[in-house]
Amino acid sequence: MTNAVNALLAALQQAVKGDAALMTALGPQGLSDRTVRPQRFPALAVATVEARDFSTGEAEGEEILLTLEAWSAVSRREAEGLVMAVRRVTDGLPEGLEDFRLVNVRHRRTVSRREVKAGLFVAEASFRAVLE
Repeated sequence: MTNAVNALLAALQQAVKGDAALMTALGPQGLSDRTVRPQRFPALAVATVEARDFSTGEAEGEEILLTLEAWSAVSRREAEGLVMAVRRVTDGLPEGLEDFRLVNVRHRRTVSRREVKAGLFVAEASFRAVLE
C-alpha cells in the first residue's frame, strides 16, 4: 500500500507536468520537493506537508495540509501567478490516486512576501486535501 501523501504529491506532479503553461514557466524541473542547484527561477517547490488521521466509523481517511512555495526572481506578481496556475490544476486532480480516493482538495490561503536577502519573491500557498 502506498502512502497517501506520496500519492497526492505524485498526482500533483503529474498535473503540473500536464499543464503546458506551467511547464513553459517552470522548465523541466516542474514541481520539486528538493533544492535543485543551480536553481532556475521561477520555481515551484513542496514546502511543508502535515498528515493527520481523518478516519470515521465507516472509512479510514487522511487529512493532508500541504504548503507549496512559488519563487520568482522577477516579481511578486509572477510568484502569485504560479500559485493561481497551481490552484487551477488542483481542481482537475483525479479522484483515484493509487490506493486512495481523493475526497476533496481546497486552497486555504496564499501569503506572499519579498525575501530581501535573497532578492527573491515567494508566494506560499496552503492546501487541504482529504483522502480515503
